[in-house]
Amino acid sequence: MHPFFLQSGAILGFLGVSLGAFGAHAFRAMLELSKRTDTFETAVKYQFYHALALIAIGILLQLPATSAASAKYYSWAGYGFLLGVVIFSGSLYAICFTGITRFGAVAPIGGLCMLAGWILLLIGGLKS
Repeated sequence: MHPFFLQSGAILGFLGVSLGAFGAHAFRAMLELSKRTDTFETAVKYQFYHALALIAIGILLQLPATSAASAKYYSWAGYGFLLGVVIFSGSLYAICFTGITRFGAVAPIGGLCMLAGWILLLIGGLKS
């Protein structure tokens, strides 16, 4: 389980940098034409923040001082972050590339998953 969050964070970080670069260069004209540059940047930003959070969780889970109770909450937080990125950033990317704004209806679910992840991370820290 520990490598899973490190690996997930690394993959999301890689994709965040890649998508950010493509957004600034290859997709720039399309995003400006559709007036979705801010939406795209928000998706990349939240993806990247949570990639770093996943890496931190992966590290926390490897520390010998991490209790079983903390590890449980850290793991739940990691899944919340991962699911949140897929739903939140994924729905924003879908809007940018398809123009279908109905994808925006699921973005708040992803945001709630991210918020839950932060609360679970806090609880894990309090349990340590």
